[in-house]
Amino acid sequence: MDQVLLYVYISILLLAALLSTRIMKRFKLPNVTGYILTGIIFGPFVLGLFFNNFDFSTIKEGPINLIIGKINWVSSIALGFIAFSIGTSFHGQTLKTVGKKVFIITIFEALFASVIVLLVLLAAHFISPSVISLEMVLTLAAIASATAPAATLMVIKQYHAKGEMVDTLLPVVALDDAVALILFSILFQIASAIAIGNSFSVYTMILKPIIEIVISLGIGVVLGVISSGFNHFFKSRNNKLILCIFTVFASVGFCVLFSSSYVKGGFELSSLLMCMIAGALYTNLAKDTDKTLDNYDRFTYPIYMMFFVISGASLDLTIFASDNGLVVIMIALVYVLFRFAGKYLGSYCGSKITKQDDKISKYLGFALAPQAGVAIGLATTACSLFSKNESTKPVGNMILAVVLTSTLIYEIVGPLLAKFALKKSGAITE
Repeated sequence: MDQVLLYVYISILLLAALLSTRIMKRFKLPNVTGYILTGIIFGPFVLGLFFNNFDFSTIKEGPINLIIGKINWVSSIALGFIAFSIGTSFHGQTLKTVGKKVFIITIFEALFASVIVLLVLLAAHFISPSVISLEMVLTLAAIASATAPAATLMVIKQYHAKGEMVDTLLPVVALDDAVALILFSILFQIASAIAIGNSFSVYTMILKPIIEIVISLGIGVVLGVISSGFNHFFKSRNNKLILCIFTVFASVGFCVLFSSSYVKGGFELSSLLMCMIAGALYTNLAKDTDKTLDNYDRFTYPIYMMFFVISGASLDLTIFASDNGLVVIMIALVYVLFRFAGKYLGSYCGSKITKQDDKISKYLGFALAPQAGVAIGLATTACSLFSKNESTKPVGNMILAVVLTSTLIYEIVGPLLAKFALKKSGAITE
C-alpha cells in the first residue's frame, strides 16, 4: 500500500506542478514560483494536515512527510544536473573572447554579496546569538553569492535581448555560481564544525576543506575526461546523453561513498564542483555536443520540476507558526535587501575597474538579482547535512526556510529587475 501511495503522490505532484505553470503565466510569474508553491500546498504541512487530523505534533510521522523523505534523493541528483549544466557554459572560446573583465566583475559581485550579508547577519548574531546562530550566518553568506541563470536567461530569450550587456551578463552568471560553489564548500565546512562542536584546528578549518575541494575537482576531471573520451564511440544523441547522466550519478555516488564509514575521515565532497568541472571538460573536449546538450535540457526539465516541488514540500511551515516565524521572515527580508546591495555594489565596482560602459556599470547589478536553483540546492544540502544530528536539525530547517522565503521574493521581483536592466542598457529594443 505504501508503494501505491508513493507513486500516486508523485503523479499528483507532477500534474499539479504542470498545471501551476498556466496560473503563473496568467500572472506573468516564472514557472519555478509555481513549482515551489505546489510543493508547499501538497506538502506535509498543508495537504498532510488532512491525514493527521490537523495535529501539528504528529505531522512529521504522517504519510506525506514519510514519502517526501523517500524521494529526497531527487534533490541531490537534480543539483548535480544543474551543476553539470553550468559547467557546459564554460566554452573555451567564449572565455577567451570576454577576457579578464568577466572574471574581475564576477569576483567582485559574488564576494561583495557574501561579505555584506556576512557582516549584517554577524551583527545580528552578536545582538541575538540564540536566534541567529553563527553556522547559519556562514551558510547564508556563502549562498548569497549565487545567482539564478534560468530566470535571467528566460528574460533574455523572451525579449530577444542582444548587445554588450548580454555578452557580459551571461558569462558572469555562469562563473558566479562556480564562485558560490567554492565559497559554500569552504564556509559550510566551517559552519558544520561549529555546529557539531568540533574543536578549531588548522586541519578542520583549513586543510580539510581544501582537501575536499581538491578531491572533488580531481574526481570531476576524471569523470569529465571519461565522458568526453567515450563520446566519440557513439553516434546516437541518446547514447551520448547517457554519458552525461553517468557523470552526474557517479559524482553523487562518490560523495555518498566518501561521507560514509567506508572512507576514514568522513570527507564531505561536493558533487556540485565535480559535476561543474566535468561539464566544462565535456563541452570543451568532446565534439558535436550541442545536440546532445539540447537533449540534456529536455531530459532534465522534469527532474528540475521535481527538485523545486520537493524543495517547497520540505519547507517546515511550523517555523512560521512558532515563535521563530517572524524571525524567519525578518532574516529573509534582510538577506534579500543586503544581498541585492552587495550584487549591485560589487558589479558596479568591478565594471568601473574594468572600464565598462556606464550602462553596464549602472544596470548589471539589477540583472544579477534573481536567485533560485543553485541557492535552493545549496540550502537543501545544508538542511540535509545539518539534519543528520538532532541538535543541529533546527539550524538546517531555518536556513532552508529563509532561502525558500527569499527565493519566492526574488522569483517575483528578480525577472522584473532583469528586464529593467536590459531595457535601460539598450539590450531590449521596442
